[in-house]
Amino acid sequence: MTPIGATIKSACIGLALVASAPTGAQDASGLYQAQCAECHNPHRLGGMGPALLPGNLKRLRKKVAIEVISNGRIATQMPAFSDRLSRAEIESLVEYIYTPSNETIVWNLPQINASHIIHNREQDLSEQPVFNVDDMLNLFLVVELGDHHVTLLDGDRLEPIHRFKSRFALHGGPKYSNSGRFVYFASRDGWISKYDIYNLKLVAEIRAGINTRNLAVSADDRYVMVANYLPHSLVLLDARDLKPVKIYEVADQNGKTSRISAVYTAPPRNSFIAALKDLPEVWEISYEDDPPMSFAGWVHDYNPESGEKPIIEPFPVRRIRVDDYLDDFFFDQEYVSIIGASRAGKGQVVDMDLGRVIVPDLALPGMPHLGSGITWDYQGRTVLATPNLKAGKVSVIDMESWETIKQIETLGPGFFMRSHENTPYAWVDVFFGPNKDAMHVIDKRSLEIVKTLRPAPGKTAAHIEFTRDGKYALLSIWDPDGAIIVYNAATLEEVKRIPMNKPSGKYNVYNKITRSEGTSH
Repeated sequence: MTPIGATIKSACIGLALVASAPTGAQDASGLYQAQCAECHNPHRLGGMGPALLPGNLKRLRKKVAIEVISNGRIATQMPAFSDRLSRAEIESLVEYIYTPSNETIVWNLPQINASHIIHNREQDLSEQPVFNVDDMLNLFLVVELGDHHVTLLDGDRLEPIHRFKSRFALHGGPKYSNSGRFVYFASRDGWISKYDIYNLKLVAEIRAGINTRNLAVSADDRYVMVANYLPHSLVLLDARDLKPVKIYEVADQNGKTSRISAVYTAPPRNSFIAALKDLPEVWEISYEDDPPMSFAGWVHDYNPESGEKPIIEPFPVRRIRVDDYLDDFFFDQEYVSIIGASRAGKGQVVDMDLGRVIVPDLALPGMPHLGSGITWDYQGRTVLATPNLKAGKVSVIDMESWETIKQIETLGPGFFMRSHENTPYAWVDVFFGPNKDAMHVIDKRSLEIVKTLRPAPGKTAAHIEFTRDGKYALLSIWDPDGAIIVYNAATLEEVKRIPMNKPSGKYNVYNKITRSEGTSH
């Protein structure tokens, strides 16, 4: 066994029930392995689905867990099991996943360091690309979930350049360096990978967690922050080689820990922003060499009235209380306001300069997918538009008054919404339900649906991304026998199909590094 494998095994030992466990528990363990392990990991550590351990189920009551297993869960890939398991079997599964492991799961600095791999030293790699394209910033990376690969796509010729294997179940979207040369991936099982697009080679990898939500890259390209569901931690890495810099146990002042909903970088603030899934808090973590005085209030034993400048430790945390959990959130273009919502549908706006909630009851019914929200200019004012994971509607909100301008009715709940500065249209999928093969095109001027496309009847159509100039819109068919479908963004006519294995997200280098208002950040 490799050192990495041994380290991972050491984090998993003892998670199966001991031989002396009651017969019912043994039966539940067998049910779990047969029905749940493929998506949630044989040791309940999480994979395509989340970790199923008591510490990660704090906000899910057992009664609700029974309903989720029986009927599936909205806005996830969790299927219904009521047609194959009895009520008694489902209840036994719930008791099993709420039973603590008989050994503590440990994934801290020694384990993280032991997993570290240097594939290629950056100083040994060429600074010139090993392939020729017209525009290095008009490249796409396409994540193919079907067989866990990534395809590098030329956005000018609309042809694949290279395909390489990724870690299992990439999640949260790749993040580029400012030059577009390097890209960072996070996998559901905690692996962080740095890839050199110019040389088509991996640079480094490290396992920063056991079950990971997403990652963010600092605006100065020096740091990578990883948000974990398990353990409840944020892990700061050196972006050059992914070596650990600092680990944060995410907890409140009483020691209650929390998963992280997501972490993003806020470039004008030189900080990372993280929302907590199990605590009503937002954390701002500065990555400036000399953190601003706004963080001084969080330094222990500092008296602001003393007149002395405090010594602020590197990467300080500023905690902001919010009115409810932020399961999902979105920045305005200035990175001053955070627009957030809980899974229960409570919306709120947090002013990061003031450090408090300024709109406690934003009208966002259902379950808005704010991580896929976009903005544009509508009649001289900036609006936010977001799809909804529970309801067939797109909410359009004035970002000055925070009033809802319109609820655009769609054929079902949507997951992704995209646009571009050079197109009058916004595209939103119908990801869930019988109309999952539909893609709506909304006129940003009239806020009306002007066309509904069904490019592959019966197959899920999702996730639009645009070329650098906004001339073409690329759509995914989420199927093993899937494709990237290229549309003329002006005429809405199909241009070509590129076969791929369940392509999920597509990420244009230029749109991402310039933080286009039409794409997620």
